[in-house]
Amino acid sequence: MSEPIYHLPQERRLVTELPGPRSRELAARRDAVVAAGVSSSSPFYATAADGGVLIDADGNSMIDLGAGIAVTSVGASAPKVVANVQDAVANFTHTSFATTPYESYIEVCEKLAELTPGDFEKKSVLVSSGAEAVENAVKIARHHTGRAAVAVAENAFHGRTNLTMALTSKAMPYKAGFGPFAPEIYHFPSSYPYREPAPISGEEAARRAIDHLETTVGAERIACLLQEPIQGEGGFIVPAPGYLESLQAWCRAHGIVFILDEIQCGFCRSGRWFASEYDGVEPDLITTAKALGGGLPLAAVTGRAEIVDSAQAGGLGGTYGGNPVSCAASLGAIETMEDWDLPARARAIEAVIRAKVEPLVGEGGVGDLRGRGAMMAVEFVEPGTVRPDAARAGRIARTLLAQGVVVLTCGIHGNCIRFLPPLTIPGSLLDEALDLFVGAVAA
Repeated sequence: MSEPIYHLPQERRLVTELPGPRSRELAARRDAVVAAGVSSSSPFYATAADGGVLIDADGNSMIDLGAGIAVTSVGASAPKVVANVQDAVANFTHTSFATTPYESYIEVCEKLAELTPGDFEKKSVLVSSGAEAVENAVKIARHHTGRAAVAVAENAFHGRTNLTMALTSKAMPYKAGFGPFAPEIYHFPSSYPYREPAPISGEEAARRAIDHLETTVGAERIACLLQEPIQGEGGFIVPAPGYLESLQAWCRAHGIVFILDEIQCGFCRSGRWFASEYDGVEPDLITTAKALGGGLPLAAVTGRAEIVDSAQAGGLGGTYGGNPVSCAASLGAIETMEDWDLPARARAIEAVIRAKVEPLVGEGGVGDLRGRGAMMAVEFVEPGTVRPDAARAGRIARTLLAQGVVVLTCGIHGNCIRFLPPLTIPGSLLDEALDLFVGAVAA
């Protein structure tokens, strides 16, 4: 295993107040021309990033525990990604694979067939965003089965397009005021071990979901079932063991396409190449994005060849889908994941987080620590209850931002803080950031 290569000092360094004068100037310019609906959780503006640090417009160096929402798993300027992109741009920036195809698109699909779960023939379609990947997965499933209904887990987040808003559970800020939404979407109760009224097994949670769907929809009407192996925006919820396996078995028994959304948890983030490997399931279709592109826009639907090939020629794709520069970045990112053994680094990050944060659980409103690999979250509740405490999560996130640590909140109630660092973050930076988190919780 090779060690990560950095070109920026891996240190937290504050040289101005936060935000500094240059960031405040940029914020004023932004207010004049950028839509108010486009929000940012950090008040400073980035000019460089590498490994586990972000440099802002005033020269401050912040610890990055957000990784561009799980995109920059290899870091924001990994050498092989940069070199591949530079070479690709020098050759051509675009032709559209729909008009004049090119090899790098094929190479990415070959890597997806090799790496994604399942010992069967696989094919892929490349698109530009996670939401677009989910939409295409649903299109393919509907076309293959001739059915319309889509079953999707509660607490899900799948995107901001009309269909993916319908699939998403959280109203604010993602859905409020944007309806009406796409029809034939049916939510079922998912496995959320921390919030079960009484402890139940994964098989029991799956039976609850299946009973709900059979009663309210009917298995014969369902084209596909969509689930995140670790629910991301919903709060980094890891379902109970046996849950995914039971859902997959039911889907196979009824001809339902079993789709796993690994857009956030895939490509080494969970400590394995794909989070579904922990449960031994093999999805019929899997959606990927975020870390797949190494920082450039790229997403994919990968799955059983007979299912993917059911769509007619011209029914899949798009102008920018599988852009050659993004494909070059992806190939560099995947090579980096292999060379630096990023699944192992993710597992090491989990061990450090658990050692630092688990002692807080059960004390002072820290309700739960959960997740896998470098995808961990703390859920805050009102002390002595399980009532969500979003206000406290927000205060702690703001405290850390003021100290130069970029963190993100999540959860269906907005009461979780997630640890989502680049997998290349140095151990010393991770220790420092977690010590500041522990201090912020105590304060």
